Amino acid sequence: MEPQIQYVRTSDGVNIAYYAIGQGPAVLYLAMPTSHLEAEWQIDPLRMAFTAAAQWSTFVRLDPRGFGLSDRDPDDFALDSLVLDIEAVVDRLGLDELRIYSSGIATVPALAYTARHAEKVTHLVQDLPAASGEELSSGRLLKLAELAKIDWELATETIVRTLSPDFEDQQVRDTAGLIRASIEPTCFERLIADMRRWDADADATSLSTPTLLIHRRNNPNYSMARTRRLAGLIKGSRVAFVDNVFEGPLLAQRFFDGEVPDLTDREPEGEAAPSDAGTLRTILFTDVEGSVVLTERLGDARARDLLREHERMIRAALKEHGGSEVKTMGDGFMAFFTSASRALECAIAIQSAFAKHNDSADEPIKVRVGLNAGEPISENDPDGRGDLFGTAVNEAARITSIAVGGEILVANVVRELTKGKNFLFADRGETSLRGFEDPVRLFEVRWRDA
Repeated sequence: MEPQIQYVRTSDGVNIAYYAIGQGPAVLYLAMPTSHLEAEWQIDPLRMAFTAAAQWSTFVRLDPRGFGLSDRDPDDFALDSLVLDIEAVVDRLGLDELRIYSSGIATVPALAYTARHAEKVTHLVQDLPAASGEELSSGRLLKLAELAKIDWELATETIVRTLSPDFEDQQVRDTAGLIRASIEPTCFERLIADMRRWDADADATSLSTPTLLIHRRNNPNYSMARTRRLAGLIKGSRVAFVDNVFEGPLLAQRFFDGEVPDLTDREPEGEAAPSDAGTLRTILFTDVEGSVVLTERLGDARARDLLREHERMIRAALKEHGGSEVKTMGDGFMAFFTSASRALECAIAIQSAFAKHNDSADEPIKVRVGLNAGEPISENDPDGRGDLFGTAVNEAARITSIAVGGEILVANVVRELTKGKNFLFADRGETSLRGFEDPVRLFEVRWRDA
């Protein structure tokens, strides 16, 4: 079912590449910053997904202006201009009725088109809910646009790891390569600049089309506050919570088939922000011992490969034990748990996984883990991501810094909270932490004995 690429000219004179395959109700899939009709067909998971969609629908893809096989150097990436791209393809195909699945930063143009052509669109799905470019263009993304001018390969890999932290290394490489094929770095910089002026709030308020907003748990790029705001703007919209990128298309298909009531899930318990004041959290920090020396000895590329494996293993343990990732610092993580016992179980799972890895690895990864519990302050940082602040957080970071690789150190409060849970502790006594006047009583978790 090889797609036949065709072209249509927009009302403002831009040539847009598109294709339509399969039979059945029309489904338009919009994605940015990955959009290259020919290159994405060479990636097995994407080709299989698109082919599967064409079994039950007329599957429509287009490269927006500046992307893929369409005109690569447009005058602008204004929201109204991108809506013209969609209009041109839908009109050329003569579609009177279609469903739209949008992902990444394409969600805002998809929303604007849907509101302005409500007579055509029967369902809208947003995977990365947003109504404005300002909500999507965090300070981190602006920095990446700057990095793109210096090292486009590094910038694209960082974009993928930022937007999809659950991706395996091969998925990161494939997706980053697809971004590089999709858009030039100079155009990417212009896209981010123009995107900050996108504003579809009025479109969202006027929308009456059945809309599904897909929110990814434990992904800092999916702000719960932003999802709630958009759900409040779009009357009757539904919110579905997923754990990874692969669940979105499956939910979308069910939504298109009319399975609306069962899709809405509760908000994730571990959402970092916003959170009620006075909520007890167990905070976990991890840190790779000697990461600077490791980088100097192995070189940037090999050291980065090793740290990617470390990131994968940490995230797998957090997911298994119900931890919420707050942020990663390159060679370490900050996470929190609503249960001290589950936090300790996760810490033990982390050290056990690295011990097993190190038994056969050419380069061992030695991780130190520190835990504390308290009532941290929870708020959004300047980029709109959830973060935790306060004494409990600072103490947890200091505790981690004095541990050694392979060790789990906890404050006494964590030991008290997990009494009777069969964890083994060794008393390390009163310890002075840098920046704190009063010493803290610490315990080492005897995870190997357990």
